[in-house]
Amino acid sequence: MKTFIFLAMGLAAGLSITSIATGLSYPIVGTGQAECYDNFSAIAAPQPGQAFYGQGAQHPGNTPSYRDNGDGTVTDLVTGLTWVKARGEKASWADATAGAKTCRVGGHDDWRPPTIKELYSLIQFTGECHATVGSKPFINTNYFDFAYGNTARGERSIDCQDWSSTVYISTTMNGNATVFGVNFADGRIKGYPKIDPPTRRPHMLYVRYVRGNAAYGKNDFHDNGDGAIADRAAGLMWSKTDSGRGMNWQQALAWVQLLNATNYLGYNDWRLPGAKELQSILDYSRIPAISPVFQISQLSDGEYPFFWTSTTHLDGPPGRTASAAVYVCFGRALGWMQFPPGWGEYQLMDVHGAGAQRSDPKTGDTKMFPHGRGPQGDVIRIYNYARCVRDIAR
Repeated sequence: MKTFIFLAMGLAAGLSITSIATGLSYPIVGTGQAECYDNFSAIAAPQPGQAFYGQGAQHPGNTPSYRDNGDGTVTDLVTGLTWVKARGEKASWADATAGAKTCRVGGHDDWRPPTIKELYSLIQFTGECHATVGSKPFINTNYFDFAYGNTARGERSIDCQDWSSTVYISTTMNGNATVFGVNFADGRIKGYPKIDPPTRRPHMLYVRYVRGNAAYGKNDFHDNGDGAIADRAAGLMWSKTDSGRGMNWQQALAWVQLLNATNYLGYNDWRLPGAKELQSILDYSRIPAISPVFQISQLSDGEYPFFWTSTTHLDGPPGRTASAAVYVCFGRALGWMQFPPGWGEYQLMDVHGAGAQRSDPKTGDTKMFPHGRGPQGDVIRIYNYARCVRDIAR
């Protein structure tokens, strides 16, 4: 009888059967990535002790699962969140935020703009981003409407980003007030300026409203006092400390296996976290963007490391599509920018914000990227740090 009452209350509150069954307020949705990769391409699943063992496809987590409600809304059966299905039109951040109050999709009047953690729950790393044909969105288009940027109007194909409600506590570039968003065309989080710097007009992005499970994205950290931190909201246990040194992606995967061989903190089932698992412990109210319950290394220049995930980022030319892996920035997401653009001196600055998610080559020489990579000159480190995670036994 108590179970029935609990289920009824949960469904009335907008929670899904899946999230109720897990007993978690912040269940992390898996990346959807099912293939394993080496430094450049897909491979057969490695076995324990072999190179590249322990990557995302071997720890899939909660399978992404959705229900089209037939009324313009889609419910995520893992998170308990319900979303507006339609793409809508681009809007300024102010209009996108205010518009939730008048949204009546599905007959509901409690829509809100999503936090960055809510919005990122929708990302799926089955997506691919290529300069040529063959790109696939990083969102499930069987359920959610999506459109790439309109190249006929001078936009890039990746100019189709979504606003969140999460404001960066600092600024990007040359003092731009910034809001975090997700790009479902290229599979990244970055900070977007409220005002477009070249035009000084409001920056225009998409927004997708959400309702239900207001606890989603809120951690419940508990220091176990033994070197481990439990997040009881997500059902995950984390190492309090990080690797303390930089490693390429293959080395980071191997580092976790070495920990397991020593029964680290009394457990032998640690793993390198998936992209969405690692993003879940970001604290967007701080720089570095992590709760003080954790310890985090600092680099010699005063900045903070990028942290590897077990998730391959399918972004690159043919034959090297899988040459990058996802990392998360707990410190500033640095890039080399030219001022004036195109011919001025390079300046190192925070271009994406602490809490961004980008990707680095899995291996290589950082000297090949003296001024970073991409339109914002993303700093390339390759030798990133790591923090391990495991499931809390239930």
